[in-house]
Amino acid sequence: MITGSEMAVVDQNAAALGVTRKQLMESSGNAVARTVKEIADPSDSVVIVAGRGNNGGDAFVTARFLSGYDPTTYLLGRAENIRTDIARENWAALQQSGYDTEQLRDGTEVALGDPDVVVDAMLGTGISGALREPAATVTEQLRDTEATVISVDIPSGLDANTGELAPNAVEADRVVTFHDTKPGLSELDATVTVADIGIPEMAATVVERGDLRRLARDPGSHKGENGEVLVIGGGPYTGAPALAAQAALRAGADLVRVTCPTSVAHEIQGYSEDLIVRPVEGRKLEPGHVGPVMEFAAGHDALVIGPGLGESGETLEATEALLKAYDGTAVVDADALTVVPDIETDASLICTPHRGEFVGMGGETSTDRDERAGLVAEFAAELGHTVLLKGPTDVISDGDRTRVSRTGNAGMTVGGTGDVLAGVTGAFAARLGSIEAAGLGAYVTGRAGDLTAETYGSGFVASDLLKRLPEAKRRD
Repeated sequence: MITGSEMAVVDQNAAALGVTRKQLMESSGNAVARTVKEIADPSDSVVIVAGRGNNGGDAFVTARFLSGYDPTTYLLGRAENIRTDIARENWAALQQSGYDTEQLRDGTEVALGDPDVVVDAMLGTGISGALREPAATVTEQLRDTEATVISVDIPSGLDANTGELAPNAVEADRVVTFHDTKPGLSELDATVTVADIGIPEMAATVVERGDLRRLARDPGSHKGENGEVLVIGGGPYTGAPALAAQAALRAGADLVRVTCPTSVAHEIQGYSEDLIVRPVEGRKLEPGHVGPVMEFAAGHDALVIGPGLGESGETLEATEALLKAYDGTAVVDADALTVVPDIETDASLICTPHRGEFVGMGGETSTDRDERAGLVAEFAAELGHTVLLKGPTDVISDGDRTRVSRTGNAGMTVGGTGDVLAGVTGAFAARLGSIEAAGLGAYVTGRAGDLTAETYGSGFVASDLLKRLPEAKRRD
């Protein structure tokens, strides 16, 4: 089963892999037409009622594959308001080829007559709530006919994310849904057909442009609602926590704070006026700092722990205590990774090791891509947390779901890019689930590296990635 919003991600990922939405629309429309032909004779009256989105575009293709049935296609609204280019192109194809079409601008113009078959393509998976005019009047008329109703993907009025059915939703007899079933379909008194429309399996595995849809933010949101991140790092090193914190800001977090020893607080603050520093007394993180750091952590949506902390025994003891006490989402990187296999915690951890760190944690790896992904999934399941194994192809798994990210280049072996990744992932973890945050962290950071390489080749440094992060998040 796949939700409507997740289906939109897969659709766009398929396009990134070379299977365009136009190709998928052609396959979708053909699948619906095959179902019409199963239940209708060429002499039967076939009516198609289509909305102005891609769901309607699927129906316009259906009409072309039903040329021997002489269907009538009703568009709900004006043709100039069709919302996508590919739907508009398929409407134009009907017009130019002489198919019977009509535009219904409001409910008073609806008069479907007494058809034998009606194809419902008024609202797709991106729409929820009660049907409005003219769709509401169309639905009323459908309930007064004996027509067999075939819905495209979902019945109009079904929320494809929750499975909730609107009070005035279309009562479908058949549903032709695409790629996978959707929430709520199994509860309908209808025959549901899942049509394979040619989406590559990799579209659900690889992290690609479609996944960037998850980062959409409410235009009416206020400061803090898009994530507050606390970076816990520094002591032996200063650049690492500063890079992670700046990366979290560039990735879209509203507020990022750095907790570090007082010995390096001024230096870390000096990297950027955008950083908020909350120091603890001393030269390194120690067990006595756990209480105040936990107080700082309580006001944040996600932690990033590890950049620049070092590997002293006291620091690792404090790190272990922090992770045991925390119950939110934390990105764990660098030396902090060594304590993860031995702790029990209610926190959701996102571990970001490179190959050497992964093996040091107890994981096994392989040069074979598929075997490597399987080994990461096995280790993540055993660990009980999400693992993002960095490499030429990043592998992300929580033991249940496994994704891969193929962005990035050899120039990213330079020191500090892992700190950038940790910060980016922390920003996303403040808003998303762990597997989604880790996958997007890998993808966006790698894409920023690819954009940076266009300018500097392999001679860039980690700080060069920071200004490319906003561009790397764009879906166009």
